[in-house]
Amino acid sequence: MKTLRKISIAVFLLLYAGITQSQSVTKQVRGTWINFVYQDERNKYMNPDGIDPTSPELWRLKIKELSEMGVEYVVLMFVANEGKAFYPSDFIPPAYPSGRESPVEAVVNAADKYNVKVFMSTGWAKNQDDNPRLPETRAIQIKVMHETAKLFSKHKSFYGWYLPCEDVVGPFLSQQAVDAANELTAEARSLTPKAKVLISPYGLRFAKFDDGKFAEQIAKLKVDIVAYQDEIGCVVEPLPLPHMKENFRQLREVHNKTKIELWANDESFTWEKGLNTRPSALIPAPFPRFLSQLVGVSKAGVDEVVSFALCGIYDKPGSEIQIGQPYFAEKAYQEYMDWKSGKGRWPLLEATFYGDLKHDAISKSLTFTYKPSSGFSGGNLTDGKLGTEDYTDKSWLGFEKSDMVAVVDMGSKLPIKRLAARFLTYKLKNIFLPTSVEFSVSDDGVHFKELKTVIMDQALNDRYDCWIDLAMADNLSENARFIRIYAINGTGQWIFADEVFVNPKADRQIN
Repeated sequence: MKTLRKISIAVFLLLYAGITQSQSVTKQVRGTWINFVYQDERNKYMNPDGIDPTSPELWRLKIKELSEMGVEYVVLMFVANEGKAFYPSDFIPPAYPSGRESPVEAVVNAADKYNVKVFMSTGWAKNQDDNPRLPETRAIQIKVMHETAKLFSKHKSFYGWYLPCEDVVGPFLSQQAVDAANELTAEARSLTPKAKVLISPYGLRFAKFDDGKFAEQIAKLKVDIVAYQDEIGCVVEPLPLPHMKENFRQLREVHNKTKIELWANDESFTWEKGLNTRPSALIPAPFPRFLSQLVGVSKAGVDEVVSFALCGIYDKPGSEIQIGQPYFAEKAYQEYMDWKSGKGRWPLLEATFYGDLKHDAISKSLTFTYKPSSGFSGGNLTDGKLGTEDYTDKSWLGFEKSDMVAVVDMGSKLPIKRLAARFLTYKLKNIFLPTSVEFSVSDDGVHFKELKTVIMDQALNDRYDCWIDLAMADNLSENARFIRIYAINGTGQWIFADEVFVNPKADRQIN
C-alpha cells in the first residue's frame, strides 16, 4: 500500500455575498461578581497573598477598570462572611480595620462615580455553604438586607439585589427553592420597590425542557432576572458547549412566556489543577472558548451577559494593583479587549461560530495529501460545513502523526486578500492545534510562493477544555490559482481541521 494518497474532491462554488448576518450581534460582558475574600484555593488569584482584600483603594481601582472594560453591572457575591461584615453592621463585627471606608462602601461610592450599577448581596448568613432553604438562613439574610438597604439604597449606583447560595435548576426548580427566593424578593420589594432582584442558579445540564414542570416553576418566581450559570468553566460534562447552546435556546422560549429577564452567566475560567474542585485555583480559560460561549448565548437571544468572573481572571495590564495571575489574566484581558475592538483573528473566528461567514468564493476542487491511517471522521475542507466543540462531529477531518497539506485549485486566477483555516483542540483526546500554518500560492500548482506563516497560540491553560481556533493570513495582495495550507503537527498527535477559507468576510456588531 502506498504511504501517501491523493484525494480530489469536487466542490461547488459557494457565494455568500447576498447573505445578511442578522443574528451576528454578539453580547459583550456587561456584568460581573465581586469577591471580597479568599475563601478557598479557587480564589487564589482573585484574592492573592500580599493584597489586602478589604482595601478601599483596591475596590475603587477595580470598579474603574471594570467600567473601562464596558461593565455596567457589579454583583456583590456577599457582604458578610464567617461572622464578619464588609459594611458597617450593627449586629455583625467588621471584617475590615476600624476608622476607614468599608469594602462595600468603596464599591458603591466608586460605582456612583463611574456609572456602574450595583446588585447588593443578602449573604452570607454564615459562609459560602449557606443553605437558602433554611428559615434561619433567610432570617439573617433579611436582617442584612434591612441594614444594607438603609445604608445604600439611596445611592445612584444601587440597582438591585442578588440572592446568593443558588439552588439547582434541573430537572426543575424545587418548590422550596422557589419559596425561598420569593420570600427574599417580597422583602426586597417592601424595602426598595424599584430595585431589581437577580438570582443565578446552576445545574442547567439537568434541565428537562420537555417537561412542563420546568417552565411552570420558573413562571412561579417573583424575581426580575435569572442569570443561569452556563457551567462551561466547571466542565460538568466532557464536551459541554454544544449542549449549553441548545439549553439557552430553549431557555429563551421559556422566558418568552414570563416577564423575567434571561441573562447568561458565562464562566470565564478554567482550572489550574484538579477539575471542578475547591483545592484548585480558577484561571482564565483560552479566549476562543469564551468567545464561543458569548456567541452561543447571543444567538439564543439572552437579554444580557454577565460573567463569573472578571476580577482576577481578566486583569488590566499595568494595573496599579494586580490581583490575577499576571501572564494568564493580562493575556485574557488583552484578547477580550482586542475582540471588542475588532482586532486580529477574533472577528473572523466569531463569525465562524455563527455559521454564516461570508466568502468571495471557495474552490471548485481540493487536493490534500495524508497517510491512509490518519483520516478521521468524514470531514471535507471545502464543503462549508463547520464543526462544533465535539471531536466526534463528522465535520472534522483528522490527521494523525502527520502534517496537514491542503492545496486549493481555484480553477483560474483570483485576487487573494485573506486566507484562513480552522482547527479543533482537545488535550484529553490528544488533539492539538498545529504549531504553525504556512499559507502559499502558485500559478501552476507545483512551485509555491510563501505568503505568511502563522504561529498558532498554544494555550497553556488547556487541561480540560475543548475549543476551536483559526490561523489567519490577512492584508494579502496576490493573484493566484492555487493556494496551499501547510499545518505543522508539532505535537506528533492529532490535528483536526474542518474548513479552509478563501477571502472570508466577517461583518460584525457587538452590543
